[in-house]
Amino acid sequence: MLKTIHAAAEAGHTDDVLRFIAQGTRVNDRDARGRTPLMAAVYGNKPETASTLIEAGADVNIQDQRLDNMLLYASAEGLREMVELAIKAGADTRITNRFGGTALIPASDRGHVDIVEILLTCTDVDVNHINNLGWTALLEAVILGDGGTRHQQIVALLLQYGADPFIADRDGVTALAHARRHHYKEMERMLT
Repeated sequence: MLKTIHAAAEAGHTDDVLRFIAQGTRVNDRDARGRTPLMAAVYGNKPETASTLIEAGADVNIQDQRLDNMLLYASAEGLREMVELAIKAGADTRITNRFGGTALIPASDRGHVDIVEILLTCTDVDVNHINNLGWTALLEAVILGDGGTRHQQIVALLLQYGADPFIADRDGVTALAHARRHHYKEMERMLT
């Protein structure tokens, strides 16, 4: 057996996790990094263990020292099964990461089309949320994306679900202007 519930959770040793709980370890105890056992399972991408922890009462909304929680981290990393588990467990889509962004923003800039689609179709995430950098998911998909097929699909999804193409960054530059600057012709077409 691993020495802590967090180590067991991150390794996906569900039986050990259940033993720790049976021995009195609280399901939302935090480690030195502020991670709950659930967050350890998320970092380890162990959906079965994460599911077991949720069933045992783990809070999906608790943030660690990096201000990540299950939905934020899984969305940024493209961990679809974890995102689905978090949503099913009632994850709060208004909670923001260390950059002041919702789960939709890093999923968009990193090109996780399936995650963006899940967030837009299965949650109440604010498609026009502006993070601490002054960027929306649409702006990040254009600015930090590569202009390729995945980011084009994300721009189309964001627009379909109400993204405002006229929200500009702090310098007054819109997503269309950024697309033009980067010579992303297909995105330019979608944004005009």
